[in-house]
This record gives sequence, C-alpha cells and structure tokens, in this order.
Amino acid sequence: MKKFSSRHLVRRQLFNLTSPIFIEILLIMLLGSVDVFMLSRYSDGTVAAVGVVNQLLSLVFLLFNITTLGTSVLCAQYLGAEQKDSVKQVIGVSVLVNLLIGLAVSAGMFFYAAPLLRLMGLEESVIADGVAYMQIVGGFAFLQAVSMTLSAALRAHNKAYYPMAVTALVNVLNIGGNYILIFGKFGFPALGAAGAAVSTSACRLVALVLLCYILFKKVVPGISVKLFRPFPKDKLKNLLIVGLPAAGEQFSYNFSQVVITYFTVMLGTAAVAARAYAMNIVMFSYVFAAAIGQGAAISIGHFIGKDRDSAAYTVERYSIRLALGVTLVLSVLTALVGTNIFKLLTNNPEIIRMGALVLYIDVVLEIGRAVNITSVDSLNAAGDVYYPMWTGIIVMWGVAALLSYVFGICLGWGLAGIWVAMALDENIRAAVFERRWHSKKWTSKAFARKGRIH
Repeated sequence: MKKFSSRHLVRRQLFNLTSPIFIEILLIMLLGSVDVFMLSRYSDGTVAAVGVVNQLLSLVFLLFNITTLGTSVLCAQYLGAEQKDSVKQVIGVSVLVNLLIGLAVSAGMFFYAAPLLRLMGLEESVIADGVAYMQIVGGFAFLQAVSMTLSAALRAHNKAYYPMAVTALVNVLNIGGNYILIFGKFGFPALGAAGAAVSTSACRLVALVLLCYILFKKVVPGISVKLFRPFPKDKLKNLLIVGLPAAGEQFSYNFSQVVITYFTVMLGTAAVAARAYAMNIVMFSYVFAAAIGQGAAISIGHFIGKDRDSAAYTVERYSIRLALGVTLVLSVLTALVGTNIFKLLTNNPEIIRMGALVLYIDVVLEIGRAVNITSVDSLNAAGDVYYPMWTGIIVMWGVAALLSYVFGICLGWGLAGIWVAMALDENIRAAVFERRWHSKKWTSKAFARKGRIH
C-alpha cells in the first residue's frame, strides 16, 4: 500500500508540473508559428525567408540555454536540499549572465543579418523580408534571454502556471499585433515580415516585465545584494558545468538543422517553404513530450536533492511511457490530416505534396524524439550532462547531417530523404540514452544533496 501511495504521489506531482508546462510550451510554439501561418496569407516566399531566419534564431537562442538549463537543474536540486540562499544566488547570477549574452547576440543578429542569410543561400528575391524580420526579432533577442531564465526559476519552484499565464496573454497580443501590422489594419501600414517581427518583439517585452514582477515580488522576494558579496563564483562555475554541455547538445542539434536547412535550400524555394510549414506543424506532435521532459527534470532534480534516487528513476520510466503514447497518437493524427493542413496554408501543389509526404515519415521520427527529449532532460537534471552532449554530437552529425545530404541530394530523394535521415538519428540516440538511464551511472553526478553543502 505504501509503494502504491508513493507512486501515486510521484505521478500526481509530475502531472501538476507538466500540465502548465505543456500549455506554456504549446503557447510558445504558437507564438512562433502564428508568424509563419499568418504570413502564409502574405506570400510563400516570405514564409521561406522567415523559416530560414527562425532556424538561425533557434541556433543563437541556444546560447541563452547555457545558463537557463543550469538554472533549472541547480534550482531544483538546491530546493530539494533546502538550500534557499543558494537558489537566490543561482537566479541572480543566471539573470546577469544571460543579459550580457543576450545583448551580444542582439548586436550580432542586427548588424550581420544580411551576410548570415546570404551564407544560408537564401534567394535574393526574398532576402529583404528575411533581413527585416531578423534585425527586429534578433535585435531584441536579449528580452528572450532574460525571460527564459525567469521562467526556468519559476518552474523549478513548482510555479509553472505563472509562465503559462504570461505566455497565454502574450499570444493573444501577438495575434492582434500580427493582424494589424502584417496586413495594415486600422490605419497602420502593411509591413509584412517586419510587422510580424515588431509584434513578436513587443510581446516579448511585455512578457519580460510581467515575469520580473512575479518572480521577484511574489515567489522569491527579498533577494539581497549581500548574497552577491563576494560574487558567488561557485554558483557561476556550477551553472557553466551544467549549462555548457547541456546547451552544447542542443546547439549541436540546432546547428545540424541549420546545415540541413542549407541542403534544403539546394532543393529550391518550394522545398524550403514545405520544410518551414512542416517544422511548424510537427512541433505540435512533440509538444507533450517536451512538457513531460521538463516536468520530469524538475521532479527528478527535487528527488535527487532529497537523496531519493529510486524515486527519480521511477519518474523517468513513467514519463517515457506517457510521452511515447501521447506523441504517437498526435503524430499519426497529424499525418492523416496533413494534406488538408497544407491546403489551408498554400495553393502550391508541389509544397502540398512534399509536406504531406514528410508528415508520414515524421511518425517514425517522433517516436525517437519523444524518448530523446525525456531521457536527455532527465540525465541533465541528474547532473549527467556530458554523456548526452557527446552522444548527440556524434550521432547528429554522423547520421542526420551526413545522411540528409546523401539521401536528399545525392540519391535525389529530396525533402523526404532528409526526413528519413532525421528519423534515423532520433531513434538511434533514443536507444543509446535509454541504455544510459538504465545503467544508473547518473546517480553519482548530483550537485546538491540534503544535508550536504555544495
């Protein structure tokens, strides 16, 4: 009876964490997808340009994850170990570092927008739309940098419903802003891609202000300057120890996707547009896996901080089963209605054909991705951060990137061949990461344990 009660409690805690995170991630995905879907009414060329920009933005935004991932892991473990001052120090250091990184990234994205897009091989006919979008959204990237840190701290405190509510508000504002600025309503000029960028950036500013108020006034009030005198170098060191390899794994993935996007550009604008649409559609297949992965990571971090490794192990196993089941159902449904979705977005029959085909291949891809997301988040939460990074680098580049070129370009399989290569990559990594979790080698990697100062 006690064992059943304990499992029930673990699952209940995971549900309470995952539900608001699921809604928040869904809304964040909508925030980016709304730009693409609303611009589809503007032109397919603009969608292709914004799709390439978003791939680059995803890559550079991963720099923010260096400290954000560390914030999530360390806050969860320190909270479990009941070391409250350490939690406040981690938050303060992370906000400062991400602000500095964000400002540097913003400057780079603004001043080097055109060269970067030309390097990606984007056609000159749509380069102007891409530059306009990239300079505005990229130029205000520092807003997203700080917001990501604040959201991570709130989730680690089991307050995931706050970021969820803020993101919901921002989505409503962004839809309205896009409608007005893309199409020129209520006396405003029709700005197209630039209008979508202005709306997105303004909404991110609103989100930052709200998150600052919630975290520092309601959840973690009274952060004293004394906690940072002398500067807590040990917390910065731990943030980097966790963040660099964890972000490195994600950076490797996104950089490999940038290279794959470059291969897609070789196939023509129609293929680029089809990939942009497909990438935004399939996000909704793995949104639950992303939520369950983050929820599991927070729960695992708390249990490890409390010195309860067996409970942490149980959380991961349950999370994997749940993520797989839901993701499989969503991806199959998406594939079945894929042609109809594409017909709503474009009238180009070539884009519809390519896009609908890759959605069927994506069903296999999502099986591996669901396991990858959950197992990597769990390993990172346990402090086992180097294994996912090195495994990811080897397999992503040796399978996804290399075989995308072989299948898609050399063999002439086109966009479908690129998707087959990505599906192989996801499933191979899934098998490797699950074997690592079963080995329990992660139990010796914790940064904080109850009753021990780190």
